[in-house]
Amino acid sequence: MKGNIVVGQSGGPTAVINSSVAGVYAAAKKLGVKKIYGMVHGIEGFLEDKMIDLAEYLDDETGIELLKRTPSAFLGSCRFKMPKIEGHEEVYEKIFEIMEKHDIECLFYAGGNDSMDTVKMLSDYAAAHNKPQRFMGVPKTIDNDLPVTDHCPGYGSAAKYIATSLKEIIRDNSSFGAKKPTICIVEIMGRNAGWLTAAAALAKGDDCEGCDAIYLPEKVFDIDKFVADVKDLAEKKSSVVIAVSEGVKVADGRYVCEIGREVAVDAFGHKQMSGTAVMLAEKIAAETGLKTRAIEFSTLQRAATHLASLTDINEAFQVGYDAVMAAEEGKTGMMITLDRNGEEPYQCGTSAYDIHAIANVERKVPDEWITADGKGLTEGYEKYARPLIMGELQPLFVNGTPRHLVRK
Repeated sequence: MKGNIVVGQSGGPTAVINSSVAGVYAAAKKLGVKKIYGMVHGIEGFLEDKMIDLAEYLDDETGIELLKRTPSAFLGSCRFKMPKIEGHEEVYEKIFEIMEKHDIECLFYAGGNDSMDTVKMLSDYAAAHNKPQRFMGVPKTIDNDLPVTDHCPGYGSAAKYIATSLKEIIRDNSSFGAKKPTICIVEIMGRNAGWLTAAAALAKGDDCEGCDAIYLPEKVFDIDKFVADVKDLAEKKSSVVIAVSEGVKVADGRYVCEIGREVAVDAFGHKQMSGTAVMLAEKIAAETGLKTRAIEFSTLQRAATHLASLTDINEAFQVGYDAVMAAEEGKTGMMITLDRNGEEPYQCGTSAYDIHAIANVERKVPDEWITADGKGLTEGYEKYARPLIMGELQPLFVNGTPRHLVRK
């Protein structure tokens, strides 16, 4: 690459998305790229020509190591939906004008499904209009629902947080040994794919009995059966902890969280999920008289860099690094995938894959990894997920709290 590059972040942040930016930066520096820009608030900010020079923050090893330990999106994220090309050519032309203005040869975009759609449309426009600029996707999503890739950077750390937090909740909920149990319902992110909620299965071990039930959106949720199951558990146990995806649906297709109320819709047409645990806890309390508690992990599961998986951090860095190397080879309109070798011990390589097979495709938890009763996960899932949560990277503590890299 003879010109400059720019990297952006989009969609919901993860605990390791900044490691991907570090990877892009490290690879570009190795190749001698003159300027490495960072978009401020993704493609939305880029359309307003908002960028920073990453060298100001990452010109030494200390900056990169601190960035790896920083949660959220250091560059700032967005949920900006690129319009269809036809009839909105001026939007695309503006992006290319800004790239030409700053001699930007390649654009790297870290994100999930919607972000990969942005990469696809930009590369398609470039191809259709004979433009030389290249576009590469860097996978990111705690939802773990991108196809082709074995898993997505961000998922391992979120899964580690979920498993750890549930172990602690299970221990806390069982501390009183009351005759009538407290029913604790933990709501975990996941609109249509249950990968995050599946991670609740990783709480089980020789020091923890695990959750009493785990409900994923891949299976139809029967509220009456749920109440009956809880009643049965309450007769046998002094503590009940249940993990439920925010996106579980009843037979008619409605999300449990939207029953009896309206929910907001974002720019991409996605319904805003929240309130499933509260609704179910209120239902149980009303029908059984049992004490209930609803816990919603919400943004905590994607912001907990202090509990990030070292495997996840390293892989997030690698996909950013390899995206630059792929672009150096002239590739465009592709996303870097993680490719597991399927052997022990766990090893994972990368490759570049056509973005058209990835954008707007949602991968769900395979049926064979969900138990026959629909309330748990099999050993197959644990074998898949356990390696992804391994290892830790100690935060750099200052005055008792972790130090983060902050954009000026």
